[in-house]
Amino acid sequence: MNILEVNTEKSWRGGERQTLYNALGLKQLGHNVTLLCLRDYPLAKYAKQHNINVIEINNNINALFFMLLKVKAFDIIHTQTASNQFHALFSKLFFKKPLIYTRRVDFVPKGKLTLFKYNSTTKVIAISQAIKLILEKFGVKNVEVISDVAVSKQLNTERAKHYIVENAFETKKIIATTAALVPHKDPITLVRAIHKLSLMRNDFMFLHFGDGVLKQEVENEIEKLGIKSVFKLNGFVNDVEDFFSIMNVFVMSSNEEGLGSSVLDAFLYKVPVASTNAGGLNEIVTGNGLVSSMGDSDALANNINELLNNENLCKKLTHKAFEYVQNKHSNESISLAYDILFKNLVKCRFFSRFFHH
Repeated sequence: MNILEVNTEKSWRGGERQTLYNALGLKQLGHNVTLLCLRDYPLAKYAKQHNINVIEINNNINALFFMLLKVKAFDIIHTQTASNQFHALFSKLFFKKPLIYTRRVDFVPKGKLTLFKYNSTTKVIAISQAIKLILEKFGVKNVEVISDVAVSKQLNTERAKHYIVENAFETKKIIATTAALVPHKDPITLVRAIHKLSLMRNDFMFLHFGDGVLKQEVENEIEKLGIKSVFKLNGFVNDVEDFFSIMNVFVMSSNEEGLGSSVLDAFLYKVPVASTNAGGLNEIVTGNGLVSSMGDSDALANNINELLNNENLCKKLTHKAFEYVQNKHSNESISLAYDILFKNLVKCRFFSRFFHH
C-alpha cells in the first residue's frame, strides 16, 4: 500500500515524533511510506536519517498544491496536523482518497466549518478516549481510538550524571518535568506545588525542562514564593530523555492534555509519576502513578511527597506502568492498528468503486 504521511510543523514535539514512529512502523510492515514535510526542519532531517522517503516543501501553500496535483499515486493520506487535514480535504474531494486525521489535543473544537471538515474526513483518530468523547460531543461521527507510541532510547546516563555533579545536586532527590511553558501545561500550579513541597521537606531539587510564552510569569512566581534555590528552569534541552536516568519522581501539571507522551517516557524509564487528571492523563496514569485534580497544587505536592517517602509504592507503580507501556504503546501494536484500519478503508473504497461501476 502507498501511504502518504503529512506533517508540516516546524517544531520537534510530541506530534512530530509520533509522525516519524507511524512512518517507521508502517514501513516495517511492508508499506511504501512517503512523508510530506517542511524543508530543513527537524522532522525532515530525522526521517531521512531513518531512510524514510521524504518530500520536502517550503510552506503550506506547497502542501495544498501537492494535495491537488500529486496524490494520485497514494492509497491513503494520513494527516497529523489540523492545517494539513484542511489541505488534504481537497484531494479527498477530487481524487476520493481515504483521508485519516490523527488528533492529539483535547481542547474543544469550534464552528460549523470545523465540524464539516471533521465529518468530511474518512476517519478521525483520537489518541485517547478523552479526545474521542470531546469530538463526539462536538458532533464528529467517524472517530476511532489509536493511541501514541512510546519508544525507549539508549540513554546517555553520563551526561545526566555530569549535570548533577556540575550543579552539586548529588545529595538531592530529583523531581522533574519535561513540558513547554505554555498555558495548557499549567506551570503556575506546578510552581505552587513545589513551594508547598518545600514546606514539607528540604532534600530535593526540582528541574524543569522546556520553554515557552509563560517563562517570565513562571520566573516571577518562583521569585514571589522564594523557591529559587529548589526550582531550576533549564529551558529547552535536546535529547531530554537522558535526564530520566536521574529522576526520582516525574510530574505533570497540565489542565489540558491529549494523552501525555512524556508520561509514557517516564513509564518506560521506570520513573514514578505524579500527575493531574487532565484529558488522557487520567486514562494512562490511574493505577500506574498518582493522580490529582487539575489546578490542585496541595494534592499534587502531597502525591510527590508520598512517592518520595514510599519506596514500595514506587516499585509497585513503576513495575505496573512499565508493563502497561510495553503492551499498549509499542510501535508494533500501534502500527498494526493503523495497518488494519488502512487496509479496511482501502478495501471499502475498492468495493464502493466496483459497485458504482
